[in-house]
Amino acid sequence: MRGEFVVTLQEISGMLVWTVAGGVLLVLLMMVDSWFTRYKDLEEIRRGNTAVATRFVMKLLSQAYILSQSIVTSNALGEALLVSVVSFVILLALESLLRIGLRALARMDLDQGTQDGKVAHALLAGSLHIAGALIIGALL
Repeated sequence: MRGEFVVTLQEISGMLVWTVAGGVLLVLLMMVDSWFTRYKDLEEIRRGNTAVATRFVMKLLSQAYILSQSIVTSNALGEALLVSVVSFVILLALESLLRIGLRALARMDLDQGTQDGKVAHALLAGSLHIAGALIIGALL
């Protein structure tokens, strides 16, 4: 029949494998990212710190965007995961340099401000992740 859409069991299992692998990598990347943050994200979020939750969500969306771009442009799961990890390292380095620059030039400590509940600091810090992810995603 014309226009019939058939999904095979192999395609469904492939989607499941890619989704689980991507989800696991995303959790691992967020755990590694938390090692470079002076406070414990999840503890602060449990305490109701909206600024930390805002930054965390922006970081998560940034990593998910990079992962999605890696998946779209890769032919193999391993390649997609490797590209995502390399992109994460680049993003982490870029964001660290920008945070150091802001601390030195503008006397603005984004980590401390975010931990103190300053949403403006969290939005700026999170936007660095999003901007970096958009740039990196365009290069994939």
